Amino acid sequence: MTIKDIVVNLSVAEGGSFAGDYAVSVAAAFGAHVTGIAFAYDPIVPVAATGYIPPEVIDTQQHDSDEAAKSAMARFSAAADRAGIAAEPTMLAASFAGAGEHFGQIARRFDLAIVGQPEPNTGAVEELIAESVLFEAGRPVIIVPYIQKTPLKLDRVMACWDGSRPAARAIADAMPLLERAGLVEVVIVSNERGKRDEIPGADMGQHLARHGLKVDIKRISEGSIDVADALLSHAADFSADFIVMGGYGHSRLREFVLGGVTHSILKSMTAPVLMSH
Repeated sequence: MTIKDIVVNLSVAEGGSFAGDYAVSVAAAFGAHVTGIAFAYDPIVPVAATGYIPPEVIDTQQHDSDEAAKSAMARFSAAADRAGIAAEPTMLAASFAGAGEHFGQIARRFDLAIVGQPEPNTGAVEELIAESVLFEAGRPVIIVPYIQKTPLKLDRVMACWDGSRPAARAIADAMPLLERAGLVEVVIVSNERGKRDEIPGADMGQHLARHGLKVDIKRISEGSIDVADALLSHAADFSADFIVMGGYGHSRLREFVLGGVTHSILKSMTAPVLMSH
């Protein structure tokens, strides 16, 4: 498997170019094509609104939304031109509620999807998109921290392993990236559940070593903090450039319900994370 076709959600927020810039760097590393999707969101009409709403109010909202999408595409195109990669900026109309599912369906036709981490208090739609693509796409997704300023770097990669199906899927999906890593550390958190002590991690270490990867095995104790905090703390200690982990959760009545660890990582991540579900 290789990465030749990437899709990225282009945030239309001011200063929201971090995911697009990171996607360009991934595409440059793999000689891939990258499609940037910028959503022009439908005007929001308050549900409780009564009486007449002037058409110019709706028109102004639509105009501003269209202009924000065009600005996001322009930033993306400029970054792609600087990197000398093939890129296709695309503007699509969507509602705030429907953008996530739409992007998830689009991502099924690509090798890899890239989205931005939702920014605190301002990233509600990006949160929906990140959760939807994880559940809907059937493809690996890289979530890029909103503080990310640097391009793709794979000197030190942390692969989270608990023997589960999502973890196995994530590591398999991440192989094109892991094969470029300077060092892969397979991290196992003990005491998460009783069965975790039965998983030494050496089996996955051997598997990765047979692919020619330089691998270390690291068991960390959950201790008095939860699993997500233990992983994030270790990622900081390890100076991880990139994290690979399974995305846990399920859909219920068309609503996405993230697992606790997955949700916490999405909220507090400080390095790009590849997740698969």
